[in-house]
Amino acid sequence: HSAFLRRETHVATVCAARMAAGVDDIQLDAEERMGKSLQSLSSSLMTIRTGRASPAMLDKVIVDYYGAPTALNQLASVSTPTAQQLVVEPYDKSALKDVERALIDAELGMTPNNDGSVIRLNVPDLTEERRKEFAKQAKAFGEETKVALRNIRRDAIDSIKKLEKAEDSPLSKDGSAGAQSDVDDAVKKFTKQVDEAVTAKEKEIMKV
Repeated sequence: HSAFLRRETHVATVCAARMAAGVDDIQLDAEERMGKSLQSLSSSLMTIRTGRASPAMLDKVIVDYYGAPTALNQLASVSTPTAQQLVVEPYDKSALKDVERALIDAELGMTPNNDGSVIRLNVPDLTEERRKEFAKQAKAFGEETKVALRNIRRDAIDSIKKLEKAEDSPLSKDGSAGAQSDVDDAVKKFTKQVDEAVTAKEKEIMKV
């Protein structure tokens, strides 16, 4: 009889441990996804033009390289010899024309100047109107990221509630509430980081 009790206790302990691990996994997964959303926001913000030349401005340019759409930064080095100029040097010189075409198609507001070995782009000063447009774009990227964070929160909370309602669930109501509260704290932390990143970018854009 005591052996049966021991086995039952062991099974209950294993179940409880699994359930705790389940909650931890949900929280870790949510935090990881939130972190990725923040990284994605940083990459997007870097592509927004400021008045200064930055290689990241060309990160979204895709070149038709021998029929395969390829990111420009995989085909060429991009340098900034001055604060107002970008120099694109393809590793494969035969791709110069394709790179030039991609830069024109990207509608960057800069005219590529191909000298046969490199392509130069002069970064024009931004007008007040353009600065405001780009600041608005930064804000929009921030809002998209917040929507992503809210979706991740919803998925995590749903998973925790499912776990709580599962048959023989050792996850108590209090345990579930605590776990949900942890997810909310993580969302608040990442939302604050989103706001900080967007504000910093807006300042950079509006700086004359």
